[in-house]
Amino acid sequence: MSISEAFYLNLAKRKNTLKVYNPYRDCYKLENLKHYFEAMFALPGPRVMLVGEAPGYKGCRLTGIPFSSGKLFKEVEHPFLQNLSSQLTLDQDCLVAENTASVVWRYLIDKPIVPLFWNSFPFHPHPPRIQKKNRAPSVAEIEEGAFYLNELVEAFQPDIVAGLGRAGTSCAQSVLPERDICYIRHPSYGGKRDFVTGMNQILNI
Repeated sequence: MSISEAFYLNLAKRKNTLKVYNPYRDCYKLENLKHYFEAMFALPGPRVMLVGEAPGYKGCRLTGIPFSSGKLFKEVEHPFLQNLSSQLTLDQDCLVAENTASVVWRYLIDKPIVPLFWNSFPFHPHPPRIQKKNRAPSVAEIEEGAFYLNELVEAFQPDIVAGLGRAGTSCAQSVLPERDICYIRHPSYGGKRDFVTGMNQILNI
């Protein structure tokens, strides 16, 4: 299956507010996301989906691609990233690093499976009027994101769905109550070793 046009239309039309920034109102970021999904759907092998909480201001907000940063495409020599990079539009402002994205993709560099990354709330939640900061999405925002997560699960048909961190796992469980959601420790705040262990388990390494 492919992703519906309604998925992209709804992403693009979501308005910015004092507390939420929608990167997909920028056409090139929406196109970046489309290229990412096309590349992911073309990969062979088992399908794993990793669900986070929400985009960060140094990462997906700037690139349009979950669990990425502009610097990631320049610095991490993962074949998937290198192949995808040539199709993307990345302006100079987005060439910063995002710690979680760097840890995740450096882990994946020699692994046979690339998970599909998504967030329970696909827009960047931030404190009122403070763009360069992150905040946790509200219950209402997680409910808003349910449409997109359900659409992706329906289209991608993952064999495994995992949540990154307690927040990502809880969000995924609330949206997908019928699925068994695996918990993966978030790599920040000293969690890198447990993150690696959890990823090894779901990838059967």
